[in-house]
Amino acid sequence: MKTTCVNTDIIDDRKAVIQPLNKFWYQSKVAALDMLRLDLLHPLLSGNKWFKLRLNAMFAKDHDYKTLVTFGGGYSNHLIATAFAARKWGLKSVGIVRGNYETLTPTLQECVNENMELIFTTREEYKNKDNPDWVYNLAGRFEDIYIIPEGGANEKGRAGAGLMDRFIKNTYSHIVLSVGSGTTLIGLRDKLPVSQYIMGFVPMKEGKYMGKYISSIVQPPKNKNWELFDEWHFGGFAKWNKDLIVFMNEFYEENKIPLDAIYTAKMMYGLQQMLLDNHFSSCDKILCIHTGGLQGNSIMPGLIY
Repeated sequence: MKTTCVNTDIIDDRKAVIQPLNKFWYQSKVAALDMLRLDLLHPLLSGNKWFKLRLNAMFAKDHDYKTLVTFGGGYSNHLIATAFAARKWGLKSVGIVRGNYETLTPTLQECVNENMELIFTTREEYKNKDNPDWVYNLAGRFEDIYIIPEGGANEKGRAGAGLMDRFIKNTYSHIVLSVGSGTTLIGLRDKLPVSQYIMGFVPMKEGKYMGKYISSIVQPPKNKNWELFDEWHFGGFAKWNKDLIVFMNEFYEENKIPLDAIYTAKMMYGLQQMLLDNHFSSCDKILCIHTGGLQGNSIMPGLIY
């Protein structure tokens, strides 16, 4: 089922579709289980990345900033999305990278291909990323910089993520998404009816700690009926094992949907376990959000797609 939404000059949102999953996969444990395929928007500027960057890039362009500066690791979907968006908007881009890479990862090489200038920092130095003085000391030589936090985690990023509500019908009882910076969950919680229960799957150890931060940002009237789950991290952020790869392949064979190993695969694995444990009611209708990031699968061994 195709959705109707506003077209843009960079990304055509109409490429997103809502795809029902194979009933065999969820064994009819719920009334409906669909996936919002935001991964189809673009190979690099896909999923929630476009929505979190959109208002930031528009603001920078409208206020005569010349350079977008942002942050990420060696396989960051946010970095490559920012590099692509900046080039399309006629802006320069700078990526402050966590870690030093003598050999560029495929993601970082793609950033360079999109004309992003990379600045490498130690992991200890990177902890200063929220300190504007530190950022300006690193990137101040670039012209008219506009700083976008890691993961697009600012007010404009959250407002942009909230625009995803246009795809989500009120008939869904549960909205399922993966949580990195918390930006998308906050944006959607602020925009969606409180009656819709939002489930955030955090792909890192003890990720429920993010609940305090999310709760401090969500508008008070909407700060309810959401929950974080961190049981299915597969060893920690950006970690995976053979079992996860097997799951990704089986999910693709059954649903013809590719997942990314960092976020959506762990989310869907956890969701399936909850379905098997009869966590839901048979009348529940679930919408899972595919947040893209498939470019990171280039280093995954054994995938069939």
